[in-house]
Amino acid sequence: MSKTKAVSIRQCFAEVPDPRRQHMRLHNLWDIIAITILAITAGADSWIEVAKYGISKLDFLETFLELPYGIPSHDTFGRVFALLSPSALQEGFIKWVQALAEATLGRLVAIDGKTARRSFDKAAGKGPLHMVSAWASENRLLLGQQACDSKSNEITAIPELIKNLEISGSIVTIDAMGCQKEIAATIQEAGADYVLAVKDNQPTLHDDIRQVFSDGFDNDFADLEHHSHCTKEKGHGRVGDANVPYRSSSRGGGRTSPRVARLAQHRLRV
Repeated sequence: MSKTKAVSIRQCFAEVPDPRRQHMRLHNLWDIIAITILAITAGADSWIEVAKYGISKLDFLETFLELPYGIPSHDTFGRVFALLSPSALQEGFIKWVQALAEATLGRLVAIDGKTARRSFDKAAGKGPLHMVSAWASENRLLLGQQACDSKSNEITAIPELIKNLEISGSIVTIDAMGCQKEIAATIQEAGADYVLAVKDNQPTLHDDIRQVFSDGFDNDFADLEHHSHCTKEKGHGRVGDANVPYRSSSRGGGRTSPRVARLAQHRLRV
């Protein structure tokens, strides 16, 4: 895999516009954003704690921030962030996380939907918040999120999330809810491959795939073009072999929409 050019977090947020009037800019915008990101990463959950973090880490922060007037007050942090464009901040975070993912070679992207606990408001007639998230699995990074009204709306939210991500060269995994032609096409347009789960919610496709592999196991795939992947794991006094034969369908389509269908055989030996 080719090496990726390093991208600093400052570059990722360089296009966030400063909403303050020129003569009222006492503190640099980047200083305010950087201190906030570091403070929240360290556990701060209020503007007072963000300011306290900045004061306690002043010597460290001065090694890479300008801080011409020291650490801003907690009121300054709050006022500035109240004026900043949420979409511009989101774009900066997406660029930053994607740069981290590339730097650590995170090529497996898992997309899944979750409902936030206790996020509903019965008095206001609002249901719980449902989010579709994309994770760089190998390096445990959240690449992006897309809110949707309910789990049933994941089908429309997933393509929107994918369009906001740079996933070229990655392998995207989604559960059976995401096994849709539009989602598969969106992933292909982004230059990525995919592994989509198939269950009984698509009975015809599910039966077709089961039949292909059932026939293959009967004759050890002798008459079927295929590939296989074998892994070995050792633990609890046992050595486990996982042999996964799979067949790839063409990019142009065919009878099945997933490009990769798979069925695994597991053998354990002591």
